Amino acid sequence: MLRAKPNQQNIAGPKSRAPAPFIFPSCETKKLSTTTRAFVVKGVQYGGSVPYTQDATSALSSRLSLLRRFSVETPAVSDQMSLIKQLRERTSAPIKDVKAALIDCNWNIEAAQTELRKRGKVLALKKSSRTAAEGLLALAQNETKAVVIELNCETDFVARNEIFQYLALSLARQALLSESSSHNVSGTFPVGLEQLEGMKLNLEHPKISGETTALNAVTEVAGIMGENIKLRRGFLMSASSSGVISTYLHTSPQPGLGRIAGILSLEVEGGSSQSDALQRVGSEIAMHIVAAKPLFLTKELVSSEALKNEREILQTQAETSGKSGMALEKMVEGRLRKYMEEVVLMEQKFIVNDSINIKTLLENLSKEVGSPVKIGNFLRVGVGEGIERLDTSDSSEPVAQAA
Repeated sequence: MLRAKPNQQNIAGPKSRAPAPFIFPSCETKKLSTTTRAFVVKGVQYGGSVPYTQDATSALSSRLSLLRRFSVETPAVSDQMSLIKQLRERTSAPIKDVKAALIDCNWNIEAAQTELRKRGKVLALKKSSRTAAEGLLALAQNETKAVVIELNCETDFVARNEIFQYLALSLARQALLSESSSHNVSGTFPVGLEQLEGMKLNLEHPKISGETTALNAVTEVAGIMGENIKLRRGFLMSASSSGVISTYLHTSPQPGLGRIAGILSLEVEGGSSQSDALQRVGSEIAMHIVAAKPLFLTKELVSSEALKNEREILQTQAETSGKSGMALEKMVEGRLRKYMEEVVLMEQKFIVNDSINIKTLLENLSKEVGSPVKIGNFLRVGVGEGIERLDTSDSSEPVAQAA
């Protein structure tokens, strides 16, 4: 140990005084073993002056704690790699972040995991302004209700991650449980974002577990994934007690998830909704809704404004043909009927059998089940609708309508 040299002028007697040494007059490191290194610092800051004799060191030590020791346990390299691997498996955080957290927490894996979660929340906040137009729809349903939620991320790479998918399914299932006691009338209803974010979740995934709110869970996963992740919206569809909910998910990585959802309620008048034919045809119509993109359920529900705008467009197009009078009017009416067949669900050709339309399909189904069957509501939702991005091929708004 290095020691401060005594001032020879002050050894003569106890009355001689000199200023105390600098705060840390001596310092050394000593390697004690392959896993432990001790750091020893001697010194103190002392405002006055003390007699400096050969016993000055021990005197100051007893009065002012001259000696301070710091020791840091550093695991062997093999143990370090094991801890990094364990924490990586627990959190899915990047290896560089895992190692940094372990070093900062003196290789305490529990403390490092907590630290990573804190850093993840900060990272999620920094990325929250970035565009998140990718992601998945998650759907949960029972016999008379269905809930679909949209969880967005920045890239389809994250959308394929099993943590992201687990979170999306958990959100949809909890939303269905939360909404089961509400909206006892048939219809399609938006689920408020504040209501969605405040839902209580009990997660049981190896990397995200415990009781939390939906908003906190989304923030935590955003930190793990390193992307902006947002719970964007949700919808509930409810059928009557004599109805049934049918659904279809397009581009589905696993049951309950997809990029486009088609949902409808089939209402059976005076009959049983427990029919294989009803379930089969309902699923086919849900798939048709995804593919055909209807805007309205029936011709009667087409708004007068939409009809007026379409008629004006068709009129302008027909005038370029050089026709006039009755011929021009017939051309406009013919094109207007074709427009109806394109946007009205009941008038569209059935994609499974284009020799009939949806109206005829329901008439045939009614005969098969022995009771009149009609579509109560329908909904089509796609990931990223209405979000400005480079690829705007499917940027339309969700379509929902009731009879």
